[in-house]
Amino acid sequence: MTNLVPIGRALISVSDKFGLIDLARALAGQGVELISTGGTSMMLRAAGLTVRDVAEVTGFPEMMDGRVKTLHPNIHGALLALRDDDEHLVAMAAHGIEPIDLLISNLYPFEETVAKGADHATCIENIDIGGPAMIRASAKNHRFVAVVTDPSDYAGLLEQLNAHDGATTLAFRQKLALAAFSRTAAYDAAVSGWLAAQFKEPFPKQRAFAGTLAQGLRYGENPHQAAAFYRDGSHREGVATAHQWQGKELSYNNLGDTDAAFELVAEFSDGPTCAIIKHANPCGVGKASTLREAYLRAYACDQTSAFGGIVALNQPLDAETAEEIVKIFTEVVIAPGASEAARAVFAGKKNLRLLTTKALPDPRAGGLAFKQVAGGFLVQDRDYAGLPMSDLRVVTKVQPTPAQMADMLFAWKVAKHVKSNAIVYVKDGATVGIGAGQMSRVDSTRIAARKAGDMAEALGLAASPTVGSVVASDAFFPFADGLLTAAEAGAVAVIQPGGSMNDAAVIAAADEAGLAMVFTGQRHFRH
Repeated sequence: MTNLVPIGRALISVSDKFGLIDLARALAGQGVELISTGGTSMMLRAAGLTVRDVAEVTGFPEMMDGRVKTLHPNIHGALLALRDDDEHLVAMAAHGIEPIDLLISNLYPFEETVAKGADHATCIENIDIGGPAMIRASAKNHRFVAVVTDPSDYAGLLEQLNAHDGATTLAFRQKLALAAFSRTAAYDAAVSGWLAAQFKEPFPKQRAFAGTLAQGLRYGENPHQAAAFYRDGSHREGVATAHQWQGKELSYNNLGDTDAAFELVAEFSDGPTCAIIKHANPCGVGKASTLREAYLRAYACDQTSAFGGIVALNQPLDAETAEEIVKIFTEVVIAPGASEAARAVFAGKKNLRLLTTKALPDPRAGGLAFKQVAGGFLVQDRDYAGLPMSDLRVVTKVQPTPAQMADMLFAWKVAKHVKSNAIVYVKDGATVGIGAGQMSRVDSTRIAARKAGDMAEALGLAASPTVGSVVASDAFFPFADGLLTAAEAGAVAVIQPGGSMNDAAVIAAADEAGLAMVFTGQRHFRH
């Protein structure tokens, strides 16, 4: 198999021209003939370089507003020809096709165009056709052709040429070929995903997802699992867009938990709110008049679980809140901004990671969520449905007070982010007990109440904070036992989806216990 292949001719056709002139000068300095298209050739000529137009190679001018320029046998034959195949060499000679040994090409900025909110026609015109065709041709023929699709690889290319007297190694070309096919696959995934949204077909016959490597990770959920973090190009505010100010590299579990925390706290926009997450479940959520007080209220829910947790804030971090956070070990803090004074407080905690974003993620924005199963993956809409007040239905004789209703809506938002079966007790704008991930809803209800009682005892409180609280259930109570368990813990009002065959019996039990109960008509399973 051919190893070293000298580069005699290079075709350059790029949208992103970053670093291109320096690269082209270096190639020309090694005696490489440069071929280029349209605006790229104009830029290179303006820099004093000798460039041959693609139109001269093909014998055809660029036409149809640039839609057709490189789709020609003189280009694709030059890229695809096997240099050790006599029939290919004869065909090249017969048709005057000269080999191209290097392709420098990146694609029309389709993803960026969509992200900017461009109209349909503009997005269509930014779907590259000739670029992917050339890239795929070159990558297929990597035994003889090197293809560079990313300006970050320019330096590596020049290192190769300098180290091997103007040639590239097979190993390097293989690496470039993988990058090239990965890029065209991601590009096509972006186009097909956009078209699916445009044509209102979110679940087409074939679905592709793509990402760009953000960082390699030390390991996955466990040390024996390899892992990496990819960005999907959606630019949703969160861990993928955040700036890390300090602390060691985020782990796989850190990233997942931080995402869960930030998505939860983004549900609250009506005052300073803090969420503390441990193993993807909230162990405390609090709202108050200041961020510091919101943190303290979230921490008070379960101080044991908060140790080593993830803290998410819905407002920029201030120094007063930072001073409270550093009193215990915390893995990550994420917020939409942080003051210099707050960053100075954290500076003494070198292992604490501080992440900031420009804004909160929009909890009402659409999008798809997916997870892998054996032999495939499941795809669904994100759980972005809001809960209009008009959808709420009081089903008991006792009407909830305005304060109870506010707490129920607070609890309902939190329950959306708790693993099912989820039970959330809330009192005065803060969680006081959370039961997550149990196979039985009754067990979740009991665990949440027990944890609240344990915390009350640890803090020296006269009574459990669940006394006088409200409780949210992510799905309906199939029987009255879970509801009555919450009542025994002191809950006075309940919010749940309703819809059980036993709703009448559950409502009757609530009436007998003197509870107020609201049906939402909506559930929030989270598996």
